Amino acid sequence: MGDMKSIDAAQAARDDLLLELERTRQRTRALITSLPEEKLAVPYHPGVNPPLWEMGHAAFFYEVFVFNLLDGTPSFDPAMDDLWDSFHVEHRDRWNRDLFPGRQDTLGYFDTIYGRVAERIRSRPLDDRTLYLNRYAIFHQNMHIESLIWCRQTVGYPQPPGAVKRRPAPGQPVAGDAVIPAGRWMIGMPGDSAAYATTDFAFDNEKPRFEIELDSFAISRQPVSNAEFRAFVDDGGYQKPELWSFGGRKWLETEVDVALVHGSQEFMPRVPKHPLYWRWHEHQWQERLFDRWQPLTPDAPVTHVSFWEAEAFCNWAGRRLPTEFEWEVAALGNRVDQLFQRFPWGNREPDETRADLDGRCLGQNPVYDYPESDSPFGCRQMIGGVWEWTSSQFFPYDGFRIDMYPFMSTLQFGDHKVTRGGSCATSSCLIRGTYRQAYLPQRNDVFTGFRTCAR
Repeated sequence: MGDMKSIDAAQAARDDLLLELERTRQRTRALITSLPEEKLAVPYHPGVNPPLWEMGHAAFFYEVFVFNLLDGTPSFDPAMDDLWDSFHVEHRDRWNRDLFPGRQDTLGYFDTIYGRVAERIRSRPLDDRTLYLNRYAIFHQNMHIESLIWCRQTVGYPQPPGAVKRRPAPGQPVAGDAVIPAGRWMIGMPGDSAAYATTDFAFDNEKPRFEIELDSFAISRQPVSNAEFRAFVDDGGYQKPELWSFGGRKWLETEVDVALVHGSQEFMPRVPKHPLYWRWHEHQWQERLFDRWQPLTPDAPVTHVSFWEAEAFCNWAGRRLPTEFEWEVAALGNRVDQLFQRFPWGNREPDETRADLDGRCLGQNPVYDYPESDSPFGCRQMIGGVWEWTSSQFFPYDGFRIDMYPFMSTLQFGDHKVTRGGSCATSSCLIRGTYRQAYLPQRNDVFTGFRTCAR
C-alpha cells in the first residue's frame, strides 16, 4: 500500500510539473506571437529587454540548469551560448538584430527545448534534485513573463493576452490600521528542508529562516490608492523638498526622457512632478495603461511609483514605510512553534478570488477587493496587485548560501530596496509571503506601490 502511495505521489508531481511547464510555455508564446513583427523591435530602454531575447534566454536557462547539470548535454547551438546568457552579452547589444535569430527561428529553438524538457520529465526518474532544477527553470521563466508584461507597459504596447476588465472578488473598504502585537516571529523559508523541491521551495535570498523580536506596530490594512496619492500630488508634494530625503531630492531634480510614456519620437526631458504614467489632461488626471490613456481609477492601488515617491508620501502623511520584516509579519503572522503559512490566508495556492496575479486585472481593481486575501491581522491584498516598497535595503540573511544560480540575488545586495508581495504581472506559481524582490529605489517602470505604517 505504501509503495502505491509513493508511486501516486510521484506521478502527481510529474503531472503538476508538466502542467506548469506547458502553462509557462503557452503564456510566453502568447506574449510573443500576439505582437506583429514590427513591434518585436522595441525601442531601447534600460528597464526592458527585446521580447525575442527574453524568449531565447529563458530556453537557454533550461539548457544550462536542466540538461547541462543533469545530463552533461551540449548546447543546442554553442555559438549562441554567450548571446543568450545575460552575463555575457551587454544590455544594448540585445537590440542588435544581426546577432540574433528572427521570430520563427527563435520560436523553433524555444519549442524544441520545451519539447525536450517535457520528454525528459515524462521519461526519466523525477528525484528531488531533478524536480528542484526543473521548477527553478520554470520559475525563472515566469520572472521573465512579468518583465515581458512590464515591457509592454514601458513601450506603450497593447495589454497582454489574458487580461480581463472585471472584479472577480469585490470587497468593501477596510480603512485604518491593523495593530500587530509585540512578540517573536518567524521570517523566511528553511535553509535545509527535506521538502526543498516541493512545499519548501524558495530562492536563496529567502533563506535560512530565523526568529526575530519586534515591537508592536500599526500598518495600513490597504495599499495606498490613486486617490490618496493624488491628494499628495495636488497638495504640491513634488514641489516641497522638505518632504524628500537626500536621495529623493537628487532623484526629483534629475531629468529623464519620458518620450516613450507619451508616444513621442522626440527627446522629452522632464523632472518628476507626478507618477510616471500620469498626466493632467482635459481637466482631469489620467493614467496610461499599456497603449491607452484613461481617467485615473481612484480606488485602484497607486502603481509605478519609485521608492523615493513612496517615502515622500509617507513624510507628507506623517507615516512611514514598513520594514520588510514588519511587512512579512503583518502578511503571514508566523509564530514560533506554530504551523508555518506561506500566504496571508494559509497554504492554499493563490487563485483569482484571492489575488490579482498572472496579468489578469492589471492592478485596476479597488485596494479593498479580494476580501479572502486578508492576513491574520486583517491586512488586504498583500499578495498581488502591486509590489510593495519597504524601507529595507536588500541584504542576505545570516547564514545565506548561494543557490545553484549564483546571480539570483548577489548582484542586488546592498544598493537595492526590498519589495514584497508580488504584482498584477507576477505569476501565481512564483509568489509567496516570504518572496523578496529587489529594485533600485529609482525604479518606477515596474508594478510597484506601497502601504504605510504609523510612526
